[in-house]
Amino acid sequence: RNLLVENIIDIYKQESARPLHAKAEQHLMCEEHEDERINIYCLRCEAPTCSLCKVFGAHKDCEVAPLPAVYQRQKSELSDGIAMLVAGNDRIQAIITQMEEICHTIEENSRRQKQHLGLRFDALYGILEERKKELLQSIAAEQEAKLQRVRGLIRQYGDHLEASSKLVESAIQAMEEPQMAVYLQHSKELLKKITDMSKASMSSRPEPGYENMDHFSINVDYVAEMLRTIEFQTGA
Repeated sequence: RNLLVENIIDIYKQESARPLHAKAEQHLMCEEHEDERINIYCLRCEAPTCSLCKVFGAHKDCEVAPLPAVYQRQKSELSDGIAMLVAGNDRIQAIITQMEEICHTIEENSRRQKQHLGLRFDALYGILEERKKELLQSIAAEQEAKLQRVRGLIRQYGDHLEASSKLVESAIQAMEEPQMAVYLQHSKELLKKITDMSKASMSSRPEPGYENMDHFSINVDYVAEMLRTIEFQTGA
């Protein structure tokens, strides 16, 4: 259960159930008609306005709707958008956790392979010392390449999560705005940001088995004449 989303929806339902006249709202006045309250919404211009603007003013040829109806509809859309973002954030957090575990596994597998490699080379000395260094460098290079890729993805997902979380906070603050006209002045841009954020592609992940380092295993049962050509076994 996502308590954040449930709390947002509960607040929205409680707000919607209250009679509009019971809500303490400071009515915005029309800039063109100072004695007229802003009480309708122009659907064509997508802006709150007053009745005189519809009858005589800039919106006389526009289609309008009652301010409460548009307010409730857009607030419902914002509530749905918040729920969608929060659910997406949960999925992203799960992916980040999974990739952090992959990083840990890569490091652990690399550590284990280095240890095995060191034990075998310590018994050989001499000729093996130079090859030992080269092979250790091969493991370290692949470890670093893999870690850089996964950590880069973690940063990418983390940046997306941070931006999305900030957007959720902004949306929650907007949900708490009691003034319909003030809310509607900013809701369109906020909804667009939520839609764009939700459509952002976050599909890059390491392929299955990416953390595996077993291909660095070696067989030390070769004769001394073969020592100078030791390589990691592939497909082992």
